[in-house]
Amino acid sequence: MIWMTFGIFLAACFAAGSTGGLFPPGDWYARLKKPWWTPPNWLFPVAWTTLYICMAAAGARAAVSPGNGIAMALWSLQIALNGLWTPVFFGLRRMRLGLIVLVALWASVAATLAALWSVDWIAGLLFVPYLVWVSVAGMLNLSVLRLNPDEVG
Repeated sequence: MIWMTFGIFLAACFAAGSTGGLFPPGDWYARLKKPWWTPPNWLFPVAWTTLYICMAAAGARAAVSPGNGIAMALWSLQIALNGLWTPVFFGLRRMRLGLIVLVALWASVAATLAALWSVDWIAGLLFVPYLVWVSVAGMLNLSVLRLNPDEVG
């Protein structure tokens, strides 16, 4: 049963991640000034695939654990915010609003990590790389916003 649960969580992750295909960075993003520490483009799909597998595993582990209500509600919130950022930043080209979404995403990922940890410490541990990556994404969003003041919508 846990494999079926894992598959459902993985489908939710890849549904959120599909916004990257619907709203690709494109020429607009390529032209923006970026900080020197911007990860290479090839790293993003590798990182997100790995993170989505970890997120799905964490959700599946917690879903079959008692007392999981808050953790599951927070998991749902963070995946919704995860799926929202790409259309806001790349689709609407709203860097400032994208940063607001990322701050909310970071808070929800941190809260989810804590809630998962209280239900199943391995599930919580599986969310640590996600929190790190969202922290980097937030710093990148802020840096791009600051480096491109004329592009702010």
